[in-house]
Amino acid sequence: MHRYRYRCTVCRTTSPVVHQLDSLEAEGTAHRQAVHGGHIPDDELIGEIDRLGRWYAALSPLAALHARIADGLSDLRNEKAMGHYWWASAGAALLIGGTAALILLLVAAAL
Repeated sequence: MHRYRYRCTVCRTTSPVVHQLDSLEAEGTAHRQAVHGGHIPDDELIGEIDRLGRWYAALSPLAALHARIADGLSDLRNEKAMGHYWWASAGAALLIGGTAALILLLVAAAL
């Protein structure tokens, strides 16, 4: 399940979490019309967030990979909730670590 937010850095306001791109567009449009007279504020953020409320675009590649895996595992239990289950975060870390170890073993065996 994807989660999205709209953030206006001029007003320093953030929309509630929405699950549809249409709802996200409606949030941004309503804010621009009501507060900014239809103008687009500088540095506004519109994008996908993880279950902890962090913007995927602001995360490092490894942290974004961990967040996506943990989000996917957490969504198996409850799609609409926020926050990671401890087992989902641990599972994501084990999966990434195990994959890295397997790649190192394959490279070492090839040499």
